Amino acid sequence: MGTRKASETYFEPAKCFPLRPIRSERDLDRAQATIDDLIDRARLDAGEDDYLDVLSDLVEKYEEKHYPMGHASDSAMLKHLIEAKEVTQRAVALATGIPVSTICEIVAGKRQVSRANIGKLAKYFQVSPAVFTFDK
Repeated sequence: MGTRKASETYFEPAKCFPLRPIRSERDLDRAQATIDDLIDRARLDAGEDDYLDVLSDLVEKYEEKHYPMGHASDSAMLKHLIEAKEVTQRAVALATGIPVSTICEIVAGKRQVSRANIGKLAKYFQVSPAVFTFDK
């Protein structure tokens, strides 16, 4: 495959799933299977990477319309991040310099994340600060 042009390899996945708007669950399933196939490959050339990028955008557009996601509260987001990182509230407090009592109150839904603490939590969990700004 090393000698083929990227423009040639771009069209190979399009034979399985031509790029067009996704209009049904069946289309979505086929698009996802094509994405999975591309992601499972060891390396993608420029053509395959371009195709994957465009197909992912089409899937995202369909899912945003048919499966809109609500915004998570500060409490739900912090709980999720703590669970995903498999740490304790105390560990978060120690790493961020935020008092344990504040972390506990946020998790319990009794307090929102302050502007001062958004940056600390975002840096610790390596996420965008925007994840904590939806219910302000």
